[in-house]
Amino acid sequence: MTAVVTQVAAGIRALDVDGVALVETFPETSTPPGAAGIVLVPWPNRVAGGRWTLAGAPQQLDITEPKQGNAIHGLLRSTGYRMLEQEPHRVLQGATVFPQHGYPFLLETTVEHRLSAEGMTVTHSIVNESDQAAPVAVGAHPYLALGDLPVGELTLTIDASTRFLTDEHQIPVSEEDVAGTDFDLTQGRRVAGLEIDHGFGGVSTNDGRSVQRLEAPDGRRVELWADENFGYVQVFTPQNFAAADGPRQAVAIEPMTAPANAFNSGQGLRWLRPGERWELAWGIRYVTP
Repeated sequence: MTAVVTQVAAGIRALDVDGVALVETFPETSTPPGAAGIVLVPWPNRVAGGRWTLAGAPQQLDITEPKQGNAIHGLLRSTGYRMLEQEPHRVLQGATVFPQHGYPFLLETTVEHRLSAEGMTVTHSIVNESDQAAPVAVGAHPYLALGDLPVGELTLTIDASTRFLTDEHQIPVSEEDVAGTDFDLTQGRRVAGLEIDHGFGGVSTNDGRSVQRLEAPDGRRVELWADENFGYVQVFTPQNFAAADGPRQAVAIEPMTAPANAFNSGQGLRWLRPGERWELAWGIRYVTP
């Protein structure tokens, strides 16, 4: 079992079990293509126009997705984390979210990556050091893989009952049941031909965990599990992921505690009281028949 965890954005750059790669990797000298592996705090996905309202006062976040005109993937995407603890099987890193444009709060955050025989567990903690309640959501952006198998040959299963419909800026405008639609992935769909960049809700849990997966024809699979804090998942199947061997299709399965634009909709958004600590976890594991 080996892994490479980055300092910038506390991302997962590599994860291998018995020589089988479980995530898409990228060179040490490059930025993560398509936000591969990074932590998304204090919000995942997008805030429409970077605008929201706090106690009646308009807030304007920096626009970090110029093409769509949104603020995307939080405030730590380009932040170098501090190493707090390190052992052969785990690393604990920390980063501060300082008050800034559109987000007048101070947060102390940590991310622990811990290896076990089956894969990796990622544990987040956030403490609100502000003197007022702070809106917070958490996400992550791993692209899953199964060794050198072409992702198109894999079957994608997403155990979620709803899908968010979006406008031309990829901001949710409604939520619909997936039953009977092309976006019902509960029974598994072959990845080849899928073109998805949608958030899903109604994520099912069993014994306090949700599980999404990619499965090979021989029954091997890579699973992304998450605790009950992660009620949403984004699925992204770009056709031109910048892999080391050239552009090709990839599959991101992104656990999220809130959907896109939660700062405006309030859906899934958590307000941390001053001094309050929030801890939550998700992970990636390898399962053989």
